[in-house]
Amino acid sequence: MRHTLHEADHDAFRVSVRAFLDRTVAPFHDDWERAGIVPREVWTAAGEQGLLGMDQDERFGGGGVRDFRYNVVLGEELTRLGASGVGFPLHNDVVGPYLRDLATDEQKARWLPGFCAGELITAIAMTEPDTGSDLQGIGTTARRDGDAWVLSGAKTFVTNGINADLVIVVARTAAGVPASRGTSLLVVERGMPGFTRGRNLAKVGLKAQDTAELFLDEVRVPAGNLLGTEHGGFGHLMDNLPQERLSIAAGAVAAAETVLGLTLDHVTTRTAFGRPVGSFQHNRFVLAELRTRVTIARTFVDECIRQLGSGDLTATDAAMAKWWTTELQNEVADRCLQLHGGYGYMDEYRVSKAWRDARVQSIYGGTNEIMKEIIGRSMGL
Repeated sequence: MRHTLHEADHDAFRVSVRAFLDRTVAPFHDDWERAGIVPREVWTAAGEQGLLGMDQDERFGGGGVRDFRYNVVLGEELTRLGASGVGFPLHNDVVGPYLRDLATDEQKARWLPGFCAGELITAIAMTEPDTGSDLQGIGTTARRDGDAWVLSGAKTFVTNGINADLVIVVARTAAGVPASRGTSLLVVERGMPGFTRGRNLAKVGLKAQDTAELFLDEVRVPAGNLLGTEHGGFGHLMDNLPQERLSIAAGAVAAAETVLGLTLDHVTTRTAFGRPVGSFQHNRFVLAELRTRVTIARTFVDECIRQLGSGDLTATDAAMAKWWTTELQNEVADRCLQLHGGYGYMDEYRVSKAWRDARVQSIYGGTNEIMKEIIGRSMGL
């Protein structure tokens, strides 16, 4: 099927992104997987290339174009390489909108130039050791003390957590009321007393991506680092989570397409019983089914991206896209690994990495069970 989401400018952007990644990321990503982190120099190089803050104001070094399709192109090209450790999508797609839409002019002047240059790496800290997808259960608290908020708690599974210079922390700022009416977003900066990082967490996949525990022990956060409205953090999260989930869905489709392409190459060259593996009817049918489902997923996600651009994307549709595509990504990776036979279990074959990296997709950004709950409630159930 011919897809019509992207225009000539996006295609030209893809060429430049691909050249940058082939030069700056591809030769080194295996080393970063072993190290468990991507060097900061990659971020500043991306900033120089214009790959960070594409939708931020040009006054602050951004691209000045609010078009999520550019974000999608960057994510697709990272996926094409299997460069799952490079945290640009989290920086651009998830944190970026909070700074773009909620930051004051003074905050933007402080943070956005570094954000766009890759000198200030960002993260968002929602999940806690005892609280996963249930944002109503957040236990991190902040109390007002003069010209500061005093922040205490712990966060975990924070993407970019080791490298991050700015972390948007979700905390309860009003006692005795539900989280939906008493949560705020506070920006914690590297070096603030009481702000420490725990382990760079060892994971099943995404091994080059720094994922950390963060500890907040009576951290004095200046009142000027409140992001958005006081006690309005829950609403801000609800406004921004659909784009985060769409970003995950777009990555899931790109990953499924990539591993399917790798597998098609394999089954046409690998032989068994004197024939290409792909020529057996069962294998043809498996691949035909996967190609059909991935094409359907691509079509739905493309429409969600269009609706995000027009302001019509709903939280329900984003939840549908997130759960459906990530479940599909996992199934495609698993069935493609099977078609590789024993080679699929070997690290030297990219399908094994695709299989490992896929598993978390149905967990983060809100588990797929939560996505189904959102959809079910939208149906009045």
